[in-house]
Amino acid sequence: MSEAKTPVLEMLAAMQSGGVVSRDDAREAVLLQEADLPWVSLPDGSFLQVLHIDLNQNLWVIRSRFKPGFCVDTHYHTGPVFAFTKSGEWFYKEYPDKINKAGSYLFEPAHSVHTLTVADDATEEADVWFAIFGSNVNIDDDGNVTSVLDAKTVMNLYRALCEAEGKNCDNMIVVGE
Repeated sequence: MSEAKTPVLEMLAAMQSGGVVSRDDAREAVLLQEADLPWVSLPDGSFLQVLHIDLNQNLWVIRSRFKPGFCVDTHYHTGPVFAFTKSGEWFYKEYPDKINKAGSYLFEPAHSVHTLTVADDATEEADVWFAIFGSNVNIDDDGNVTSVLDAKTVMNLYRALCEAEGKNCDNMIVVGE
């Protein structure tokens, strides 16, 4: 048996002599500071900063700011969503007792139907970071689809809004374009 192990052990030793993980094609991490990308205003009164778009995975990583009294259309996502609240407070109309506050983390499984809301009496705007996989499907009270947003749509919208406001969004991380 020891003879059968020898070629395997030799192969493992040879692999490890140059390091287990090759650094030949290693890539540098991409760091964005808050000021590297502009905030744009949306028609609904919220503000948007798009950090990262991955068209291959239909992933969009954004920051949003919502003023007191803000409410989005009822919607669901076709993939999971990860959210971190930097400041302010917000909740889903469907779960008013689960308040997202500064420092809170929220996981939304795919097809979680909800209506993001900021209370009318909130003392500051809510600043929230979202990583969204899949599409955002807006629905009406009867469950009919009213619109769909995906990573490409968000990317194009952000670019158009930046251009309209005379802002540069060249630092946005885009994969798959």
